[in-house]
Amino acid sequence: MDNRAPREFIYQLFSLLMAIILVHGLYVSLIRPRADALIQQQIELQSQGQTIQAQRSWYVVLKDFEQESCFILMLWACSIMAFKAMQLQKERRMLDRHWLPTEQGTTILPTDAVDLSRPLQALPEQQQQLLVPRTLLTALQRFGATGDVAASAEAIKEQCDTESDRLDSELSLVRYIAWAIPSIGFIGTVRGIGDALGQAHKAIEGDITGVTQALGVAFNSTFIALLISIFIMFVSHQLQLQQERVVTQTKRYTDEHLLRWMKQVE
Repeated sequence: MDNRAPREFIYQLFSLLMAIILVHGLYVSLIRPRADALIQQQIELQSQGQTIQAQRSWYVVLKDFEQESCFILMLWACSIMAFKAMQLQKERRMLDRHWLPTEQGTTILPTDAVDLSRPLQALPEQQQQLLVPRTLLTALQRFGATGDVAASAEAIKEQCDTESDRLDSELSLVRYIAWAIPSIGFIGTVRGIGDALGQAHKAIEGDITGVTQALGVAFNSTFIALLISIFIMFVSHQLQLQQERVVTQTKRYTDEHLLRWMKQVE
């Protein structure tokens, strides 16, 4: 039985909880206090009639709840992709091992399939679930049952195609997060513009402080969200590329170390 799904689900929940704790702790202890201090300082200088030289502080840019949510989702997506990358490294290590005793002149007959399958079946369960041992075992079992090399090749193709579909579906959560982050940024934009419109009467009276702060919320949230989304999409595409390469390398591995040595009995 494949127990990767429940382990991965628990890991995802734990990583989300840790992302919330880390980001919220950083915001409460550092970012918001400094941003509030800078904003209060500017308000006091304005009230005294002093000219303020505009300075764009990153504490002010990052201070709002939308940006905090975006960073939480970014850390969550990165932790999910890190888990996938570690699984990918395990798959790569399987490709470096010589699983079948095939040497020059070796011929694998259908009667040899059972003996060649035993070392693969003796592997720990976690290693049996990896793609290379699973594909080799499926191909040997199909060859032993049918005695047909073409049937074994089809079994390998089916196994690799199924793995590609599985890997792609497991990245759906990361793709959803990459979509949700700019959406949260746009929520900040709507909230900021709404606040700015609600304080338009103050701007008419000459007090533009509230309007500028509200517009800052609108533009800062979108700016940060788009930057994070670009980063997440880049990393996820690189991860997907590496996953596809491992599946392709597995097909090549089974061809070089198994299929080419098979001989069906007439």
